[in-house]
Amino acid sequence: MAGIFEGIRVLEVATWTFVPASAAVLADFGADVIKVEHPLRGDPQRGLSTGGYIPSANGVSLTTEMSNRGKRSIGLDFSSEAGRQILYELAATCDVFMTNLLPVARRRLGVDVDDIRSRFPAVVYVRADAVGPRGPEGGKPGYDSGTFFARGGILSAFTPTGADRPVTSRPGFGDKAGSMNLAFGVAAALFRRERTGQGALVDVSLLGSAIWLNSSEIIYSKALGRDFTRVERPASNPIAYTYGTADGRFLALTMLESDKWWAHFCTHLGRPDLVEDPRFADSSARAEHSAECVAELQGTFSAHTLAEWREQLAAMEAPWEVVQDQLEVGNDPQALANGYIADVEHPSGQTITVVRAPVMFDEETTELRPAPEAAAHTEDLLLELGHSWEEIGALQAAGVIV
Repeated sequence: MAGIFEGIRVLEVATWTFVPASAAVLADFGADVIKVEHPLRGDPQRGLSTGGYIPSANGVSLTTEMSNRGKRSIGLDFSSEAGRQILYELAATCDVFMTNLLPVARRRLGVDVDDIRSRFPAVVYVRADAVGPRGPEGGKPGYDSGTFFARGGILSAFTPTGADRPVTSRPGFGDKAGSMNLAFGVAAALFRRERTGQGALVDVSLLGSAIWLNSSEIIYSKALGRDFTRVERPASNPIAYTYGTADGRFLALTMLESDKWWAHFCTHLGRPDLVEDPRFADSSARAEHSAECVAELQGTFSAHTLAEWREQLAAMEAPWEVVQDQLEVGNDPQALANGYIADVEHPSGQTITVVRAPVMFDEETTELRPAPEAAAHTEDLLLELGHSWEEIGALQAAGVIV
């Protein structure tokens, strides 16, 4: 099952992260993914700088590794007629065609929906965009920091009331969320094709992905007629709350079934006296006296360090977690035990850490492979298509391939 897409071939005509990350997930699970890159520039993501900082490990682009692992790369200029014919030859061997080119570019380059599906009716054609294909703004450009975070309401939801400016968007969130929606769309379309023989057009947008993830607060706001994120909500359940420790760390309690857990929690907290306190006798009483209850609990948590609370609460069955930073998550023993974070041996001799797709079949983890160098498989792929070395040399001389 780890190779669930074994035998499926994907042609990726895309840049940056949204589509490439989705194709990487398909490659993780066995698909043969062919990444089409410009013969000179490659995918611009290879030179991505985030906030003035280039996330690389001794010259290996970490963003490229995350979004392009396990693929084969062809350097192809398909703006030329000869290059476009090569692209069509590749498409003829593929089950899925994925792109995030803007509509005007797709039409100009001859890779729009009709260009591909008229030649290959059974293909699953996947297009990813910023705001969706319909409507007055359909086809406009966009990246996750603007479309997903800003327009999709994510920045507003996470920015405290009265803040001078919105919080900072985080790299790749919208792209990675959208990439899993794309992977689902591909899987569903392939399933239908297996049943009916019919191809499909799959559309996923950054805006749609943001609205789906943010759906609870959007529909609550619609129902209330005002922004739900700005509604004052008291801590009516003090054991579904976040508390600070003596060393400045935080514990997140998530005991939604308050009456079920209260006595059990107080015992492990070392505060059995709270169980007998009439102010906190049941969930209704705790809601009525929530400020007092929170103060009691915060005073207790403030008396010990995180390490001490980890030890004291280890045997407690009620749900709680530590608020971890990114480095801690990357070293989380539970994440490592389940293979969520994995190491890949890079051709440079380095070991590169990446994150697996959050799906497991039959408790098996997939074997991950590194991302290709730009255009690394150009000659191999052309030979597979039946081109001779003389033809390959002519294409190189014309600048069609590299």
